[in-house]
Amino acid sequence: MTGNPRWQVIPVKLSQAQFEEFVLPHLSTGRRGPRPALTLHKTFNYILQVLYMGCQWKMLPIERNAKGLPEIHYTRIYRSFRRWQAEGCIDAIFAGSVSRLHDDSLLDLTVVHGDGTTTAAKKGGDNLGYSGHKHLKGDKVVPFCDRHCNVIAPFVSAPGNRNESPLLREALPKLTAMARAIGADLQGAIVSLDGVYDCRANRRAIFNRGMAPNIPENPRGRKTPKRGHKRRFDPAIFEERFRTIERVFAWEDKFRRLLLRFERISEVHYAFKTLAYTMINLRHDC
Repeated sequence: MTGNPRWQVIPVKLSQAQFEEFVLPHLSTGRRGPRPALTLHKTFNYILQVLYMGCQWKMLPIERNAKGLPEIHYTRIYRSFRRWQAEGCIDAIFAGSVSRLHDDSLLDLTVVHGDGTTTAAKKGGDNLGYSGHKHLKGDKVVPFCDRHCNVIAPFVSAPGNRNESPLLREALPKLTAMARAIGADLQGAIVSLDGVYDCRANRRAIFNRGMAPNIPENPRGRKTPKRGHKRRFDPAIFEERFRTIERVFAWEDKFRRLLLRFERISEVHYAFKTLAYTMINLRHDC
């Protein structure tokens, strides 16, 4: 996997053909009013440019028309992005990328890796909390990926002061719902997680969905080993997490808009994050 350079190329711009194949079927288009001054393809690429560069909307480098004026005002691009986010188009584009991976037999769901990541919020906003472990105020998400670093489920978001362990029980239904939607079978799959998710409720939730947990036992300050039989744990699969889910987080940092959260509205930030995960999934075709 690491020997193929194509695995490392994350697209930050789509061609016309790629846009019409992967994005346009999931976008809502206006049926009334005058024709837009800019094509949907260019508008979407401007949104990807904001995501990649991390600049403010008003600092977005917009091309000039024949009269030497910007071909579109940045507020119109922002309004298009908010409309697509509110109507569920961004989530539909992500779901379409997962379905495309399954149709092309690029998903390996024998092992599913999951973990949480926290983003600092410097400007405040909603859905935030202070994380004493990270020593920052922000929010966290819990995504899942397969063995080939493909993000396969919509993430679960929460304030930064919430423990990640209960979030897993909120994220698992989204994982199984996505598998059902694309026609994938998760029966017998191994769910590899960090020791922070080690609890009876999480293990039961995984077992009840026909999957097997691979979670190291958390000593929780015990001086002697816990009584009872040892939990099933494969160190090799656990070590694989650092080459999959941690790599996804590193690829996510390529999009500078996600290094710090500057959006006060959490839905806008999560829409950007969903687009970043979509681009990671589209690296096979773009």
